[in-house]
Amino acid sequence: MSLHSLPDSGFLSAASDELKRMLSAQAAEITLTEGEVLFEQGILGESLYAILEGQLEFSILAADGRKLSLDMMGPGAIFGEITLFDPGPRTATVTALAHCRLLRVRHKDVLNNIRHNPDLAEDLIRLAGQRMRWMGRLLNEQVFLPLPTRLARKLLHLTEVAGGDGAALALSQSELAEFVGATREAVSKTLSAWRKDGVITAARGGLAIRDRDALLALADPEAI
Repeated sequence: MSLHSLPDSGFLSAASDELKRMLSAQAAEITLTEGEVLFEQGILGESLYAILEGQLEFSILAADGRKLSLDMMGPGAIFGEITLFDPGPRTATVTALAHCRLLRVRHKDVLNNIRHNPDLAEDLIRLAGQRMRWMGRLLNEQVFLPLPTRLARKLLHLTEVAGGDGAALALSQSELAEFVGATREAVSKTLSAWRKDGVITAARGGLAIRDRDALLALADPEAI
């Protein structure tokens, strides 16, 4: 990856080469130290970001003031892309969990390029439609998939972000419950059954995946 080359993943994986070149040409690198906040929930957003190095936590504040963790992302992830189409309030707070290097693309720079090359707008509109379908699919999963499936998928995602198959997750059962939209008691019961079956094991105040193939099967709704 060159200094200002955006990852060819996620939102940009289906973009045309010309659009990728334009976005990469507008990208500027920024760094964050551990614990530094990139932006807070509710502030006006107008930039897309790509993670080159490090890990970021995405969280919101509940009505009672508690912080609820939504997700963690690592290198190759792209977020904030909706602001390329419609700048507005950020829906979550993003905090660096380690030293991070990011690429930032501003809405105004993309708009200026589209004015000079209107054909790029068609690419962006198509990508926006794909992103909307992806968000709809996530919502359907959250509403209709059973807890074990949601939890298995989240554990696979989080351990991948944390460093691979054998990575440990130092997350409490309450934090995992926040990630999957369930009660701590329901998550505890599911994890207890998986420990007995040898799917996961306790590690560093949290857990680690012991049998990834079994967890992959649990994450597949067709296997239920």
